[in-house]
Amino acid sequence: MAIKGVLFDFSGTLLRVESSETWLRAVLDDAGLALPEGELVRLAGELERAGALPGGAHPAEVPAPLAELWDRRDRSAEQHHAAFTGLSRQVVLPDPALHDALYARHMTPAAWRPYPDTAEVLAALHDRGVRTAVVSNIGWDLRPVFRAHGLDPYVDAYVLSYEHGIQKPDPRLFALACEALGVAPADALMVGDDRRADGGAAALGCAVHFVDHLPADRRPDGLRPVLDRVGEE
Repeated sequence: MAIKGVLFDFSGTLLRVESSETWLRAVLDDAGLALPEGELVRLAGELERAGALPGGAHPAEVPAPLAELWDRRDRSAEQHHAAFTGLSRQVVLPDPALHDALYARHMTPAAWRPYPDTAEVLAALHDRGVRTAVVSNIGWDLRPVFRAHGLDPYVDAYVLSYEHGIQKPDPRLFALACEALGVAPADALMVGDDRRADGGAAALGCAVHFVDHLPADRRPDGLRPVLDRVGEE
């Protein structure tokens, strides 16, 4: 069967979040706080080990009091915020208000960078008449990020876990995306970087294609094989 719809993961697939150092530096600048460079680098490293940056590194260890919340973090905006600020608060920052400011920063378009071939691939699929959806485990509305980066015209639907109370790998989230595109699961391809979460689409009957979750400048053409995959089906 020909591929009629492509489902894309967001973070680590189409766009990549900024580094922990850039993230912390931006928030400190906005707050008018200056730290010695070594202290800034140290705190950024602690935040990264804590897994406090959504879309960044996974926590080295989830504290026991946050474990249950962490497992269901993407089912609502409130749980997402609580989980990630809870991780952030494992690190002592110069001002407690910075924890919420860091969370707010990661939802801004400036915190995200499309992979070099993202626009090219989405535009090519659009030109071919292949419908696309973004299917993301997330706790906030990423549509403004896509609009700011000029990607929204190429996306036909957004299926976000927090809007449905369902998170990948639950096949129901992929089913909602296929329904939104008007394609059967057997005619859809899921593209993502997480073999467990994104691989859940296979249970529904979708084809699956994985990319590497790398910094944007280290993955210049990781999405282009999708065009070949669609053309071969």
